[in-house]
Amino acid sequence: MATQAKRRRVSCGGRRRSTPLRRASPLPRPQRRAARGCAACRGSFAALHIPSPNPGPSSARAAVFSAPSELFRAGQRHCACLSQVAGLAGSEDPAPVASFLSWCRRVGLELSPKVAVSRQGTVAGYGMVARESVQPGELLFAVPRAALLSQHTCSISGLLERERGALQSQSGWVPLLLALLHELQAPASPWSPYFALWPELGRLEHPMFWPEEERRRLLQGTGVPEAVEKDLANIRSEYYSIVLPFMEAHPDLFSPRVRSLELYRQLVALVMAYSFQEPLEEEDDEKEPNSPLMVPAADVLNHLANHNANLEYSPNCLRMVATQPIPKGHEIFNTYGQMANWQLIHMYGFTEPYPDNTDDTADIQMVTVREAALQGTKVEAERLLLYERWDFLCKLEMVGEEGAFVIGREEVLTEEELAMTLKVLCMPAEEFREFKDQDGWGDDKREEDSLTITNIPKLKASWRQLLRDSVLLTLQTYATDLKTEQDLLSSKEVYATLSWREQQALQVRYGQKMILHQLLELTN
Repeated sequence: MATQAKRRRVSCGGRRRSTPLRRASPLPRPQRRAARGCAACRGSFAALHIPSPNPGPSSARAAVFSAPSELFRAGQRHCACLSQVAGLAGSEDPAPVASFLSWCRRVGLELSPKVAVSRQGTVAGYGMVARESVQPGELLFAVPRAALLSQHTCSISGLLERERGALQSQSGWVPLLLALLHELQAPASPWSPYFALWPELGRLEHPMFWPEEERRRLLQGTGVPEAVEKDLANIRSEYYSIVLPFMEAHPDLFSPRVRSLELYRQLVALVMAYSFQEPLEEEDDEKEPNSPLMVPAADVLNHLANHNANLEYSPNCLRMVATQPIPKGHEIFNTYGQMANWQLIHMYGFTEPYPDNTDDTADIQMVTVREAALQGTKVEAERLLLYERWDFLCKLEMVGEEGAFVIGREEVLTEEELAMTLKVLCMPAEEFREFKDQDGWGDDKREEDSLTITNIPKLKASWRQLLRDSVLLTLQTYATDLKTEQDLLSSKEVYATLSWREQQALQVRYGQKMILHQLLELTN
């Protein structure tokens, strides 16, 4: 079995945390880095069919919902606007923060006197700001597990547990989503003050809510439109096959106003962006992922790759701890995980402006490398041999029809898979026959074949050429070239005339193209 990529490319999931507690996500569940984000802006059902660098047919770019993870306007946070959940969270509260803080005291959620929940001094919507200077290691707040909202703590937990078998789905999110649908309509829900800080569901900025034409036009070549389409199909299937029948079977628990595909889709995006998923212990890595859960207070924090706080967990509570010095008046940022801009916009509805996102990546589809190799064949026998090589790579689980090689700014995240692919596709025919007969040689990796970014110029000429041709084919999938993007970004006046969506999509495209053009230079 091929070694798993260090970081998987995911469509959209839920809030992912780069700490022990991960943001939940409706992805088809390839392993993800822990992360977190704001519910409404942090994810999408697209994550369920995360495009993964994992080569196997079942894992590569497979998706359950395209949820696998924040909202910036040159620094704007994942939650564009947090306000009443339209018509569902109760009457208008003139002081949602005051009510939320009062609720925190009642449930034992301890906030440090050095921090404040505020709209002032944050990149977008609500956030958390330091009222006094904070030092690394200081506790910012602690959330008792009894205050978490999940399928196990909601008022219909018993029913959800009894019906667990009927609620199984590819996403694994159905029980939590049903819990939310029930609690949101319940006038006396104990979580009502918490709901008041949620974003307005009708104003979520995930690409799944963009018109299809706009989504395709702005994000062509990035992989996001394809992920969203899978998400939407999976959401619809899950709703009509599992969720709606369950609600109709329990009309006393779910009023007609919450039996809506559109509301369900909005809650999927909310969970994608705001929920967390507690990671498994290393020895339990092969088990099913833990169910997603909502973490009050933790989901208020916005995301930055260069974050200054992390979520930790213990048997009794979850703790947000400072990881860097935080000066008075500065915003406190969590991380939703090591996420590329395409993942951030897919799952949370925002990006980090170039070059701030040090975790940005670009994908080269595995089949694109095959296509580039086919360009060099001249006769049918050569083409047949190339397909034989490809089938052998599939057998080794190094490639798949829906897989992608993932390239970061400073490392190839799928180094083993890409190196083996270049090696097999470029080796002489006689050498391939021997290699195949021996079912691949052992670990004979040589330093000159290392696929680190810095070593790419030292690769064999045939490897570099195939990689270069693959990059050129990948660049052709975008509607515009790098210079066009650079011209838009270099003029503040022109950039300011772009819509929010145009700006975010531009950041996604530009970051990916910069990585791909770096590869062109290295393979020249």
